[in-house]
Amino acid sequence: MSTLRFQAIKETLNRQPIPVTEPERRSSIFGKHVFNKSAMRHHLTKQAYKSVMSAMETGTKIDREIADHISTGMKDWAIQNGATHYTHWFQPLTGSTAEKHDAFFELEMSGEVMEKFDGGQLVQQEPDASSFPNGGIRNTFEARGYTAWDPTSPAFIMGTTLCIPTVFVAYTGEALDFKTPLLRSLQSIDQAATAVCKYFDKNVSKVVATLGWEQEYFLIDSALASSRPDLDLSGRTLLGHASAKGQQLDDHYFGSIPSRVLNFMRDMETECMLLGIPVKTRHNEVAPNQFELAPIFEEANLAVDHNSLLMDVMRKTAARHHFKVLFHEKPFAGINGSGKHNNWSLSTNTGVNLLGPGSTPMKNLQFLTFFINTIKAVHDHEELVRASIASASNDHRLGANEAPPAIISVFIGSQLTDVLDQLEKVTDGKLTPEEKTDLKLNVVGKIPEVILDNTDRNRTSPFAFTGNKFELRAVGSIANCANPMTVLNAIVAKQLIEFKKEVDALIKDKKLKKDEAIFNVLREYIKKSKKIRFEGDGYGEAWAKEAAKRGLSNNKTTPTALKAKISKKSIALFEELNIMSKIESEARYEIEIEEYAMRIQIEGRLLGDIARNHVIPTAIRYQNTLIENVRGLKEIYGKDFKKIAHEQMEIIEEISDHIAKINKGITDMTEARKKANNAKDAVETADLYCDEVKPFFEEIRYHCDKLEILVDDELWPLTKYRELLFTR
Repeated sequence: MSTLRFQAIKETLNRQPIPVTEPERRSSIFGKHVFNKSAMRHHLTKQAYKSVMSAMETGTKIDREIADHISTGMKDWAIQNGATHYTHWFQPLTGSTAEKHDAFFELEMSGEVMEKFDGGQLVQQEPDASSFPNGGIRNTFEARGYTAWDPTSPAFIMGTTLCIPTVFVAYTGEALDFKTPLLRSLQSIDQAATAVCKYFDKNVSKVVATLGWEQEYFLIDSALASSRPDLDLSGRTLLGHASAKGQQLDDHYFGSIPSRVLNFMRDMETECMLLGIPVKTRHNEVAPNQFELAPIFEEANLAVDHNSLLMDVMRKTAARHHFKVLFHEKPFAGINGSGKHNNWSLSTNTGVNLLGPGSTPMKNLQFLTFFINTIKAVHDHEELVRASIASASNDHRLGANEAPPAIISVFIGSQLTDVLDQLEKVTDGKLTPEEKTDLKLNVVGKIPEVILDNTDRNRTSPFAFTGNKFELRAVGSIANCANPMTVLNAIVAKQLIEFKKEVDALIKDKKLKKDEAIFNVLREYIKKSKKIRFEGDGYGEAWAKEAAKRGLSNNKTTPTALKAKISKKSIALFEELNIMSKIESEARYEIEIEEYAMRIQIEGRLLGDIARNHVIPTAIRYQNTLIENVRGLKEIYGKDFKKIAHEQMEIIEEISDHIAKINKGITDMTEARKKANNAKDAVETADLYCDEVKPFFEEIRYHCDKLEILVDDELWPLTKYRELLFTR
């Protein structure tokens, strides 16, 4: 009997829901562990509070003397709330968060003991940067890196540690994290969008990008997960025969949440409330043991921090409830994977959602301006958008039946398509009074009604308009939201800058009125970006062929997709907007391409290990049992034994055939890995892992999965899909 597997199943079946205590009202604890405005007002001087608010709202610098006041107030608040240590909390290019804890405790030369935390410790730290990915920016022995406080994202307490959100840069100044380019992109979109807003409302002085993410994930009992080396080390199952029952009955989606899972969710959501993460929605997703949670949207930088923090909270809370959270985009073959839909919009300091229609034709013209410019931006940079969501794990999901394809397109619904079709017919140059009236009354004026009636949803679209925001559905569940949000902010900022130049030129040179100039430019954008709009089914070859005719890219793999990040066009975009230098862009490409190769390398080694050390020995053990059975039948029935033992002998031969093919596949895969490891550079290594190593995975898996249904269930060592997905 497979001891570990059955012990894990028994342990899981004996689990009871962990008791959870929740507050009567969530509002009573929301942000209790956050150094938010309320806490700052209570613990900071008026001058210090004003300085922090100014830094948050306008980006002004905080001088050292004020920083000392802020650090003292922050320390007092943290200690009152049970903190003993502090850390600069940052997001290096590893894909996870990082922290180094220092105690407030200090020992003076006189022997006195005190709690100390000054402005210098708040504003800047020097963590050892030698082991974080840098993409060739510096040598390993040049270990110095700097973390610097980001006052736009409030400090918080996790456990007994005060966590201060920070950026992370190299000694030479280049960004080594996700946050720094994001903050720069937010500044760019603010400036570009504010300038365009002045056409419609002179009172607009600031525009912020907002983000509402939807986090999908799987929950597997920790004992079951630990019985699978592939889940432990790669986050996904590298082999496993499909369960007879999967998701085909659609009986899990929006169903009753299992008791253990519900208690985990309640516990996790309480932690989120304390940390100021505004989680609102929870439900079962389509696949068995798959779930989703979503918050209220927030300013994009804060939303990104909250999503990274949430994943940490989920892992820690899950451990208390004897679960393992799987954020991998495709942990199980044959059933839905997990995404992290990014709902993006723009809001003004006057409280207007720029992607929401208004009550007047002029407000709706503003909506159309930002709506059409966003579509044009995605059209012009669709390969860069695809690159922003590329990863080894997301490659498994994109193009599968539950996720968008690798082809980037924009879905806006049939009603808004009709609106753009009418705008496309706008007269070139000056508009007649009749045309102006018709546009304002029958096209622009009716947009709110159109959107109200527009209930279309397209699950296969990577980038869809959903009423008052755009939803980037192709982001992977394990991804840091900052990567795609940086790209989206950048391309829209660039597009808005170009839009304003063209409108101003028409007003100045062609003597057009403002609204006439705007209509003229939007008309041309509608024509030029038409090919990116697609209303149909994104699955299958039909759309792939149509996309090819339109000239859209179809970068199915990460090594191919990532090349867009270092194209002349992309580098020029980021340099022009001061979001990333050429060195920073090239470094990120190097890091991501190396990570891709390493992940495939780990999976290849792991698959070979499991197949040769778990699957084949088990198959031989069962084959020996069959051989003994045949030998016994021969002793009893003599020369007639072949007729009686025919089925057993066929299974013996079938097992041998699968074992031989597994062995050959592993041997050939190992040789392909050696070739990839000896490639001349990281790019060639990634290409070889993608094209020559990875294809062996499916072949080896196929024969392992066939053995799973041949071998005695009690002998099989690996926890099966039916147990992973349906043991509650």
